[in-house]
Amino acid sequence: MPEIRHAEIILIRHAPVAGKARLAGRLDLPADLSDRAGLTALAARLPCVARLTSSPARRCLMTAGAMFPALPARVDDRLWEQSFGDWEGIDHAALPDLGPLSPEALAGHCPPQGESFRDLCLRTTAALLDLAAEGGIHVVTAHAGTVRAALAHATGSIPGALSFQVAPLSLTRFHVGSHGQWSVAEVNWQP
Repeated sequence: MPEIRHAEIILIRHAPVAGKARLAGRLDLPADLSDRAGLTALAARLPCVARLTSSPARRCLMTAGAMFPALPARVDDRLWEQSFGDWEGIDHAALPDLGPLSPEALAGHCPPQGESFRDLCLRTTAALLDLAAEGGIHVVTAHAGTVRAALAHATGSIPGALSFQVAPLSLTRFHVGSHGQWSVAEVNWQP
């Protein structure tokens, strides 16, 4: 009989992106690590023994390094933020108005030269399922889209996950049972 493994997946959204507010997506921008108290409080809330995995984005690796300077992070390319294609780097106020899209249409909407949230979910969920299959406690520094993808998996609703707000330097925790069932333990906890 195969070994039954329980897992805890703790997703940390990276610290705020340094510089002016713009859509970052796949742009490899640095993090603003000036909130030392927030980073310390977030790290203190995490278990002492954990495996650390990160998106390859500089802002995620910087956040992981600031919280866990002695714990090397494994990098998984599947954890990158959604590609917003031609919209990346645009000031948030200048983004196109998509009108009244239903949640289902929004989840399937693909920015020019980018990917849809549904596509992001397929990519990132595979990475998170691989971590869960290892069992144990995993801390992942990633993006708002990655957190929403995990919420989509746990709740069974890709469109519904788009309604969750995910703040910078926030923690979202999942428990994975012995039969692979995901439950949401907490969402968007902030120091």
